[in-house]
Amino acid sequence: MPMTIFALVALCPAALLGLGVIWGGPWIWAGFLYMAGLAIVIDQIAPLVRGDAAEGAEFPAGDALLVAVAAAHLVLMPAAVMTIAGPSGLSSGERLLLFLACGYWMGQVAHPAAHELIHRRARGLFRLGTGIYVTLLFGHHASAHRLVHHRAVATPEDPNSAPAEMGFWTFAPRAWIGSFREGLRAENERRTRKPGGLHPYVVYLLGAAASIGLGYALCGWQGALVWVGLAGHAQLQLLLADYVQHYGLTRARRPDGRFEPVSDRHSWNSPHWFSSALMLNAPRHSDHHAHPARPYPALRLPADGPMLPWPLPLACALAMWPRLWRRRMKPHLARWSA
Repeated sequence: MPMTIFALVALCPAALLGLGVIWGGPWIWAGFLYMAGLAIVIDQIAPLVRGDAAEGAEFPAGDALLVAVAAAHLVLMPAAVMTIAGPSGLSSGERLLLFLACGYWMGQVAHPAAHELIHRRARGLFRLGTGIYVTLLFGHHASAHRLVHHRAVATPEDPNSAPAEMGFWTFAPRAWIGSFREGLRAENERRTRKPGGLHPYVVYLLGAAASIGLGYALCGWQGALVWVGLAGHAQLQLLLADYVQHYGLTRARRPDGRFEPVSDRHSWNSPHWFSSALMLNAPRHSDHHAHPARPYPALRLPADGPMLPWPLPLACALAMWPRLWRRRMKPHLARWSA
């Protein structure tokens, strides 16, 4: 997929929301409708599957887009807090729409950008991705995702892999608390091998406190509460993606007690082009686990791997209704749990 498509699809809603912060009215509606329904509609009426990039292809502009998304997030977060919590002149309904739309964008676009950045070797890019998670009060994800999830995915040792039949609302607190704890344990173990420097969890916690403090400085307690609310809304999108992309898929345990290697069959994928562009190819999840350092525009769809019957944003929406989700996923999961 050309980089121009990634850039237009991912940054357009940020621009709409920025205009909504300034002028309100129809711009807020445009940003909300873009994030709440446009991806699902376009994926359904034009379910075009874009081809894979050539093996070894490089995308020099890929990191530049990640930095642009990160910059947009770091500007939009405090701007949205001031607009929603402060004397912006918006109606209550407009404030709610802006809150919902910004949370969607932060969880479905800024999060995939941060996820890509924490996999980069360049220290500046890694820190930028961590900074996004810190502002979302979810800094520990920078440790837990790399050190725990990628190693233990699709096993009981990974708090972010949901077993079959577990509903999302049971999974969410387990994943949040479990990833915080397991990420801390992994960082502590790593520091015993390479001591020195500030503990990452000190950065995460102080950064979260500073973020909430900034919300308070901008608009008092209302600003602090809106900041926490926006972060929680974005975290919900993040946890939904984790839940859906590994739901019910497990790695077999070998006779020696170790788990089989991670393969294409241990992540759910989605081929829909528009939501893939919006989420920076996050729906091509199997290939990311196989090649964590591969640039997101070059991620490939598996030849034979679990494929969601819906675009990822629609699957995440269905997952919020556990009975409906389990019923609709049961026949699809049966093929991969045999």
